[in-house]
Amino acid sequence: MERGAERRFGRVWGAVPAVVAALVVGVGGCADADGGGSTTGGTVSPGATSGPTAETTSGATADPRSGAVLVEVAVSGGYAGVDNRLVVREDGSWTRTSRSGEPRTGRMSAEGLAELRAALQDPAYARVPERPSGPQVADGFQYSVTYDGRLVVAGDGERPAALQRVFDALPEGGPPTAP
Repeated sequence: MERGAERRFGRVWGAVPAVVAALVVGVGGCADADGGGSTTGGTVSPGATSGPTAETTSGATADPRSGAVLVEVAVSGGYAGVDNRLVVREDGSWTRTSRSGEPRTGRMSAEGLAELRAALQDPAYARVPERPSGPQVADGFQYSVTYDGRLVVAGDGERPAALQRVFDALPEGGPPTAP
């Protein structure tokens, strides 16, 4: 192969990760833009929990920000190879999706939503590193948390206390790790 062709080939393959990342981010953003996954009908989807962090949904609200995303948590990896997502909206409604099942929806209680907001707005959470610095756990989960335009990525081996506080405040007991 000619030297010039080798360089062009290397440049093309070198750009592939950036293109894939742009597509993943773009597709994820489009999924929420159309209102997909919103709750309807005044009920919690099958399998959703009830209690202090989840209650039945009640349709439209007067809050104009009700459809805006408060926080999004994506979980990938693990022994089973999960690819799950939890979206909590400003009004406390949430949608949990996975490859293996129907989307689950619900609404956080006012207390649960206040606890989640407090954890996300904690100055300690703002200091959580955006990327893990330690070794990756074999067959461990990778967590991607997006809040207020900031993406934090963590693995099972590294969970600062402020990030764990956010996880503990999420509906249904934390990040969606079940297949």
